[in-house]
Amino acid sequence: MITRRRSHLRAWALLGALLGATGTAWPAEAHRAPALCTSSREPALAARMSQDIAAALKGRDGTVSVAVHAPGRALRCGLGDTRLYDSASIAKVLIMQAVLGRAEELGRAPTRLEAQRMKAMITRSDNTAATDLWQGLSRARLNRVLREAGAQDTVLGHDRYWGLTRTTARDQLAMLAAVSRRTEALDLMGQVVSSQAWGVTAGAPGSVKVHLKNGWLPRATHGWRVHSIGIALSNGTGTTATLDYRLALLSHDNPTMRYGVRTLEGVALAVHRGLAGSTAARGFTPGYRISETSDGSVPSGAPGPHPPAPAHPPQQWGTSPGAVPPSRTARDRRRAPRRPRSRPSE
Repeated sequence: MITRRRSHLRAWALLGALLGATGTAWPAEAHRAPALCTSSREPALAARMSQDIAAALKGRDGTVSVAVHAPGRALRCGLGDTRLYDSASIAKVLIMQAVLGRAEELGRAPTRLEAQRMKAMITRSDNTAATDLWQGLSRARLNRVLREAGAQDTVLGHDRYWGLTRTTARDQLAMLAAVSRRTEALDLMGQVVSSQAWGVTAGAPGSVKVHLKNGWLPRATHGWRVHSIGIALSNGTGTTATLDYRLALLSHDNPTMRYGVRTLEGVALAVHRGLAGSTAARGFTPGYRISETSDGSVPSGAPGPHPPAPAHPPQQWGTSPGAVPPSRTARDRRRAPRRPRSRPSE
């Protein structure tokens, strides 16, 4: 609880500058905190959305990162968007992009098996399908997909633990921009089953189709990770639509899944209200529809995001288990420089 509260207070140190002309004081030597949302074309909209997003997060515990991009309105929003999180099931979007890119390079459509696995992985968040596809991709290819998308800070999970891929809201926004150019990807993200279609869909008007992928994972540290990323398109007609914006909402330190979903949906509602500008067709997800069951993207008992240290470190003096360093002669010891005595720490 102390960790969550400190994270909450750190976030509000930044958000205090976003609540309009509040007279928030900052140290003279510090730069003024940047606005959460900016737009060279519609500064009034950016200011209003900054206030609305800040209001949605007010009083909420946990750690939340926000990234929004509306290209047609020259608007971007960012809050803690370079903070790293365990990806959980949103890593499946990266896997899908890599599989589709490989098929394109080979001059073919995805195979029937690839198509079946991608559909299960995205629409139902099937983990077996995700693992099968992940293991058929090289790390070099996956890293190239990240690099080409402009996802600079994402670190792949080790071995088969794709759910432990570490990512940021800003990188997820870049990945969404990349997948939005693929009809197959948009189609799959537009067919997510209703029980998993929470988060970025909250507040979306009927004129907007949200293509999404979510992740929900509890672990011993940082409580529940609850993530929701999506592409909002007018009537789902493609990237030429008049409404075209992307949002990535990541969080951890949530006490429950339901709490995290409610936090993200408050932000999503503010974003849709600002960019779509009409009455929401969909409100908050009812609590009874939140399962409080992990997405299973990381098996229980799995190690942390980095590979465990080897059980037996490399031998420094030879390869046999009983090898010992060669002893030095008296002459060697006389020639060896003396080590300076370490002073006790103060």
